[in-house]
Amino acid sequence: MPDVHLITDPSDERLGDYRSLTDLELRTKWEPPHGLFIAEGELVLRRARRAGYRPRSYLVDAKRVDQLDDLDDAPVYAAAPAVLEQATGFHVHRGVLASFHRLPLRDAGEVLADARRVAILEDVNNHTNIGAVFRGAAALGIDAVLLSPSCADPLYRRSVRVSMGEVFAVPYARLEPWPDGLARVREAGFSVLALTPAPDAVPMQRLDAAQRARPALLLGAEGPGLSRHALAACDVPVRLPMRRGVDSLNVAAAAAVAFWELGRDDDL
Repeated sequence: MPDVHLITDPSDERLGDYRSLTDLELRTKWEPPHGLFIAEGELVLRRARRAGYRPRSYLVDAKRVDQLDDLDDAPVYAAAPAVLEQATGFHVHRGVLASFHRLPLRDAGEVLADARRVAILEDVNNHTNIGAVFRGAAALGIDAVLLSPSCADPLYRRSVRVSMGEVFAVPYARLEPWPDGLARVREAGFSVLALTPAPDAVPMQRLDAAQRARPALLLGAEGPGLSRHALAACDVPVRLPMRRGVDSLNVAAAAAVAFWELGRDDDL
């Protein structure tokens, strides 16, 4: 049985990990240096545990304590919804939060060695898009994700929630220096494919077998897209053919379409 503690004071020091969860600047400066991240929702926290992340504590709506009655690996703090909202800064509508210890960040070379297809993100700093890209990668056959140094943290609460915990299923690493680190990807045997709306880019359906064999799909942020330095470092610029004058898609939507195209001939 879990070790349950009833919390009635939102300023209780035991809730320090969960303080001001809606303050993006505060959380992104506090969580990684302290080696922690927050998971929201029972499904997500259970996926984190299965992926090997060690819980530090759980925080639940007191009415939902029974949902966690099989978890005895960390203290469970239970509180009324009003106390949860005052402590965290928002209405915890899923009723369950957890604080986890991070695992050591993997090396890019290690991640590449175990992968056949990878996605590489440049300057994607929107946490919703990061989470959606990881969910698409997990579902559509991408083995790993590499992030430029300026990309958002995949373990930020919103990214984790949007991915439905799939950030735990897809290995990832930071690729440094940027963009020179793309040479490491090519040396590992990958073809670096830069997704761009440029009209002279190769339609993805026309990639040849060699380009599809070990693709590394490079994606840029909303608005600016890929930098000219990243484009210059790629092997092949590729595009999704568009209709009705639409010039581009949201990066997560574009990623999902491109992921599917790269894996469409897989034996399922």
